[in-house]
Amino acid sequence: MTEAILEIQHGVKTISNGLDESKVIMNDLNLTIRSGDFITVLGGNGAGKSTLFNSIAGSLSLTKGKVLLKGQDISNKKEEERAKFISRVFQDPKMGTAPRMTVAENLLLAMYRGQKRQFKKRPLAQNRQEFQALCQLIGNGLEQHLDTPAGNLSGGQRQALSLLMATITKPELLLLDEHTAALDPKTSRSLMKLTDQRIQDNHLTCLMITHRMEDALTYGNRLIVLQKGQIKVDLAKEEKEKLTLQDLLLFFEEE
Repeated sequence: MTEAILEIQHGVKTISNGLDESKVIMNDLNLTIRSGDFITVLGGNGAGKSTLFNSIAGSLSLTKGKVLLKGQDISNKKEEERAKFISRVFQDPKMGTAPRMTVAENLLLAMYRGQKRQFKKRPLAQNRQEFQALCQLIGNGLEQHLDTPAGNLSGGQRQALSLLMATITKPELLLLDEHTAALDPKTSRSLMKLTDQRIQDNHLTCLMITHRMEDALTYGNRLIVLQKGQIKVDLAKEEKEKLTLQDLLLFFEEE
């Protein structure tokens, strides 16, 4: 059987509402992500999608349960420590890049993610050709903006840059947090094609939250549907390929 990259075992997260009451936002959730999985994640508002991603990334600690990375318990590791192994692209294009740094500087920063910081000359020149070739993959002219501050890019270009930064060194797990949601339909389709290409070409393991049901059906080898902090549906590729959009809608009507 393929190696388990990440596991959540009996994950529980409760939060206090300030009135001596607590709310369960993850309810005994169990998930195993195996090497090479590209899992699309669906769920309505309050289903627990953000809680799941934050628990994996380390920005939220579980109340009970464990998070294992390749069998090692990382439940108590901070977000910065997990960032060596886990990359994340957020919904907001502004969150994945440093706005005052150029495209090339952002890519260089991403190349050294998780490595010990040292005072040394930035090797921008020798990496420029590689960065240019990487940006050409996108097809939106980003390669012409290597010296442009990221804050001056369009939303689509900035989100594509975020994706390149997240995958420039192969992470153990890539988290895509509704990364096309803020884009117009044409740009969203283009970014999804690039996303799929990066995942396939680099043999990445990925978990992708999406609100676009067509993307959930089109991409990935597995589909999970969250409801009330639990995994309600977990479909392998063969089962997923038999689904229609109407079938997916039925999962939500039953909530």
